[in-house]
Amino acid sequence: MATYKIVINDPSDGKSYNFEVTGHHAQNLTGKKIGDQVDGINANLPGYKLEVTGGTDKSGFPMRRDFDGGERRRLLLSEGTGFHPVNAPGKRMRKSIRGNTVTPDIIQVNMKVVKAGSKPVAEHFAALAEQE
Repeated sequence: MATYKIVINDPSDGKSYNFEVTGHHAQNLTGKKIGDQVDGINANLPGYKLEVTGGTDKSGFPMRRDFDGGERRRLLLSEGTGFHPVNAPGKRMRKSIRGNTVTPDIIQVNMKVVKAGSKPVAEHFAALAEQE
């Protein structure tokens, strides 16, 4: 059974909120790609629409939007996610990255709020914190 750490960014207040998702809510995220929109009920936010923006796998390798699939590969990169050159324009390096599809090997899934619901995100997470 898949378990994901979800990090939700709310552009309206600039804050991020994180929690774990298991069970059927996690199963609903499996197979989604970066850029796909998800119903907020999967992340305990009814009435919200969320967009998958990225994530990392169990070893810490980042997901990359332009690499299809869910497997990890070593690609020759010159820019973008997973590559940070140190003051060397034109430098290329072979780096390990993960594909753009959420699989059970993914540990963290990053999302952002696309359509807000009736209550602010902070209120939802304050209620969750009180229940625990």
